[in-house]
Parts: sequence; C-alpha cells; structure tokens
Amino acid sequence: MQYPIELRFKILTFGQRITVTDASANTLMFIKQKMFKLKENVQIYSDSTQTNKIFQIASDRIIDFSANYDFTDAAGNDWGAVRRKGMRSLWSAHYEIMQDGKIDMTISEESPIKKVVESLLGEIPIVGFVAAMLLNPSYIVSRPDGTPLLRLTKKPAVFEGMFTLDKLNEMPEDDELRSLLGLIMMVLLERGRG
Repeated sequence: MQYPIELRFKILTFGQRITVTDASANTLMFIKQKMFKLKENVQIYSDSTQTNKIFQIASDRIIDFSANYDFTDAAGNDWGAVRRKGMRSLWSAHYEIMQDGKIDMTISEESPIKKVVESLLGEIPIVGFVAAMLLNPSYIVSRPDGTPLLRLTKKPAVFEGMFTLDKLNEMPEDDELRSLLGLIMMVLLERGRG
C-alpha cells in the first residue's frame, strides 16, 4: 500500500459510507455500514460500484463493550478480529487487533484529553464547531511490545469526516491489511460514541 492512506466518509448519508484511497488517489476500499442493526455487519468492497466484495466485518454478539468484530474475506477465510478493551475504552480509545485468538497489535489514542475537551466543547454552539476543527485526535497502532507501526490522524473537514493513515515502521502486508480493517471498525465505533 502507498502511504499516506486517506479515509473519507460523508456525514449526510443514511448509514456509514467510507472511501479508502492511497497516496496516488486509487480507491483501495469502499465501506458500507447499514443503519439500525443490533449486530454490526460492515461490508467492504473494492470500489464504490459495490460489485466486488472483498471483506466483511461482523460482530460476534449484540452491541457490547467487549464484542469481537471478526474479519473475513469474500471466500469466508478468517483474517482476525478487533475488540474494544472494555472499561478501559471509556476514558480513551483502546482496541486489540487479534490473529488466531492472540493479540497481534493494539490501537490506542495518543492524547485522550483531546477527545474529552472536544466532547465537552462540542455541546456549545459555534464553539463546538471550532473545537472539532482544531482538536483532532490521533491513534497509534503498535505491537504488544510498544513498537509503533501506524498513526491514524483525524483531519479538519466540514462536510465529511477525514482521517490520514501514516506508516511509522515496516510490517508484513497481511498485518497492514488487518490493521486497516481494525482501524476502520474503530473509526465506525468511535464516531458512534461521539
């Protein structure tokens, strides 16, 4: 994959729709999440025509703090999972990316205070809009030993959500894809939390 990778989603749509593009503006993925589902089921296509499904992310239970979100490819092969780290995620975002039932990588918020300040100021008209433009959270994907691999940063945008993914260290292509799937699910869940 050519970095930086951009994740863009429209704010004024029914259900979530995210377009993932690489540094050359090539579409890598088009993500579609239906609204009003008790069990999350996110469909990932190769482009916006939605003719070639490449992945699916599905929850293993009805909405829950510690649900596993399993990744499968179009052929039904297991690609791992991501899960929110229960009560620890109330203060700051913390997720675990799993492979074969073991923690392979973690996603954590770089500065949890930004989210708290943005949430508090977000309730005040006009001030909330300015806070959302200035306070942009970032998330680090790292190995369990603390080695940083990727950084996802929210960018200021008015009519769409926009995130940029930068590579910090070398990693196998399968891990890049697994971490991207984990970050997509994390962004969808965190947007739902505010």
